[in-house]
Amino acid sequence: MPDDTQTEADVLKEHLADVQELLSKHKLVEDMVRRQEMPRHELVEGLVHKQHTNELRALFARLPVVSVALILSALPEDDRLIAWKEIEEGRQDDILALLSDEVQEVLVGDGHRPSKKVMVNAFELHDGRLRQIVVERQTDFAEISPIWIDLVAPTPRVREWVGQHFGLDLPDPKNLTDLEASARFYIEDNGELHLHSDFLLDMANESRNVAVAFILHDEILFSVRSEELPVFRLQRHRARTRPGYVTDAKDVLLDLYAADAEYSADALEDVYASLEAVAKHVLSTHLTDEVAGVILADVAKQEDLNGRIRRNVLDTRRAVAFLMRGKFLAPAQQEDARQIQRDIESLDGHTSFLFGKINFLMDAVVGFININQNQRVSKLTKLSIIFMPINIVAGIGGMSEFSMMTQGIPWPVAYGGFTLGMGVVGWLTYLALRQAERREAQSKLEEARAVMISSSSAKSD
Repeated sequence: MPDDTQTEADVLKEHLADVQELLSKHKLVEDMVRRQEMPRHELVEGLVHKQHTNELRALFARLPVVSVALILSALPEDDRLIAWKEIEEGRQDDILALLSDEVQEVLVGDGHRPSKKVMVNAFELHDGRLRQIVVERQTDFAEISPIWIDLVAPTPRVREWVGQHFGLDLPDPKNLTDLEASARFYIEDNGELHLHSDFLLDMANESRNVAVAFILHDEILFSVRSEELPVFRLQRHRARTRPGYVTDAKDVLLDLYAADAEYSADALEDVYASLEAVAKHVLSTHLTDEVAGVILADVAKQEDLNGRIRRNVLDTRRAVAFLMRGKFLAPAQQEDARQIQRDIESLDGHTSFLFGKINFLMDAVVGFININQNQRVSKLTKLSIIFMPINIVAGIGGMSEFSMMTQGIPWPVAYGGFTLGMGVVGWLTYLALRQAERREAQSKLEEARAVMISSSSAKSD
């Protein structure tokens, strides 16, 4: 084991020496180029800079995260900043989690790497409206008094420094899919209220439910999710433009649930409109198998969306019921919660209606497919009936007796007449089959008229 440790240390020293050598060459050549007056000074400097940065970037890409963190810690501050810029952005958050606070502050505290994919938004009340403040570092919280802190796709490091400032543990948004009620709605010993709810995300190409974690702690609502949601954008817009729309963190939470129910209702209207268009197409035209396949795919998509909406509103109902049973809400907020429950009940009935409509349309489309298949089978049956006597005649023509009967007649004339005879037999068979079908259709029509006349007579009596 000591030998292995010594080997790893030696390898790390070699990598550190390689990084330092590349950084030294970079700075040395850069100084030399700048001191000399050259006609193509900027071009030479750019080529040298690109060569060294590519080598440095390739070296960091080969090394594990732990080794890169140790190398950055060992470098001087100026070299550290140069090296940091050549590390792949997707690995930077993992590396930052292994560095000390002092090194982290040097790398990201002064804007050397502003975060592009992780944003922490804080909201405080200002003149009865919510004012949004983008938080980039922990020290920003000292200047505000938020009632809502919204984290979208937070990295472990972001969750850590936000949680450290407020004294709580923020969950990972990737681990919010537990269906156990006790894991989705509960109260900690210190009074923290935890709720894990699903919010609908309906897009043109797909729809899904996104899990969101809510924590009520010291009159502040914390929301943690993996991606942006339309409901949250709607809530932020309303709270910023309407004075007195929210007064505390619980108002924000209830309004998010109310906006989710409203968003689900809008999605249901879209589902109904799509099904209406499908119904007009199905009931007014004859469907080919290709068109029927496209319609079935569209109906299946609407069925999936309707199911997600139903799951979403049921989950919202559970969350609101938990808040009401736990008596966490003020009397006015209790009335708002009851209104949300009533809205969800109406949506629940509408989803059931749409499920019935979806099943009817799917059965109708499948029925058209079966009709098309039966028509193809019927055509094949007719062809077999028409060619049956022709086959019999052709069998006779293939016998040796036919040659004896046509002896003395030139064979083109004999076989030409025989072929014409087969055609006449086939045509007569086709006419007989058509006549039989017409008679059958006429008899069925007369039976239907008789039934209608008898039923109308019974009604008049």
